[in-house]
Amino acid sequence: MSSAHATVRDPLDVARIQADFPILRRTVHGKRLVYLDSANSSQKPQSVLDAMDRHYREYYANIHRGVYTISEESTAAYTGAHEKVARFINAGSMREIVFTKNITEAINLVAYSWARANLRAGDPIVLTDMEHHANVVPWHILAAERGVELRWIPLTDDYHLDLTDLDQLLDGAKLLAVSGMSNVLGTINDIPRLTEAAHAAGARVLVDAAQAVPHLPVDVQAWGADFVGFTGHKVVGPTGIGVLWGRTDLLNALPPFHGGGEMIETVAMARSTYAKAPHRFEAGTPPIAEAVGLGAAVEYLGHIGMNAVHAHEQAVTAYALEGLSSVPGVRILGPSDAASRGGAISFELDGVHPHDVAQVLDSRGIAIRAGHHCAKPAHARFGVQSSSRMSSYLYTTPAEIDAFIDGLEYTRSYFKLG
Repeated sequence: MSSAHATVRDPLDVARIQADFPILRRTVHGKRLVYLDSANSSQKPQSVLDAMDRHYREYYANIHRGVYTISEESTAAYTGAHEKVARFINAGSMREIVFTKNITEAINLVAYSWARANLRAGDPIVLTDMEHHANVVPWHILAAERGVELRWIPLTDDYHLDLTDLDQLLDGAKLLAVSGMSNVLGTINDIPRLTEAAHAAGARVLVDAAQAVPHLPVDVQAWGADFVGFTGHKVVGPTGIGVLWGRTDLLNALPPFHGGGEMIETVAMARSTYAKAPHRFEAGTPPIAEAVGLGAAVEYLGHIGMNAVHAHEQAVTAYALEGLSSVPGVRILGPSDAASRGGAISFELDGVHPHDVAQVLDSRGIAIRAGHHCAKPAHARFGVQSSSRMSSYLYTTPAEIDAFIDGLEYTRSYFKLG
């Protein structure tokens, strides 16, 4: 496949972008690393590493508590990270940006704070068969505790949401919790359409945008949802920090999720009163350095441009789908049209367990994921226990896709499949 990659039309100077990511220069088993697991966790550019290192070296201090210089600098950087994220997703204000540990905590915040304040036994919550476990398990816990009803939007045979009975599923529903992009199938969902239908039925909308925000231009105003979450480590930022965006009126009406310092207005022996968002949801010492890193990450992506990132990924995904179609015994789980999907491509290689596929590829310096990808319902829908998954990002080159396809051919020969 190596001769074809020059035909890929790409809006990005990927060689220059790769130079920004130090880890991409290392070798694994004597071969240069080919990192194709960005749907799991993305790599970090030097600017993010430098921003976090500078914070620790030059102005590390706790925030909102000191009147001395480096504390004020640290507070300004933390607040500035809220502002940078707000601009990146077109939030109405930095006060709509709540920092969490990750998107799992962001979804749990909605489940424990909004849902427990607003839902009663029998109230329906609508999910989909493509959800990550992070957008399933909190609702199972709520159903066991409160007796809410869970309804499920099924999947079509061509890997999209089956919206045939959407109005019926939303009838009486209080919440629609839906993925912006599937981490298994790569399917991109029409969030404005789903939001409009949910609101017409009187339901709130929570979007798990863990896969969407790193790879698509996301405008929360245009989406029209009520809550949107994503996570730093998938958006070229650090682990340990996620984001919940919520409408200001909704956030300020919610009870706190965690209690402690910084999230209060006053504390007396008899009772406490709480600060407005985002502070009421950011109890205790927050992930300050991680917030600085996340701010640098969204700045980095903003300078490149998310439209260019998305166009690059469409080109690389189309090239990868073409290459996979040439490998005997490969079954792709997800839409075949690169223009309507993301860069996470799950697949089966007939006769080889996904873990074996991943290990053989690793011997050639190629990193992919194997397993159920925290999405067992989606795998069960298509009769698959587990799968292999390659996932690209803005730093993925066609030559790396060539290495991946060649690696699959090698895997077939290694297991004597012809």
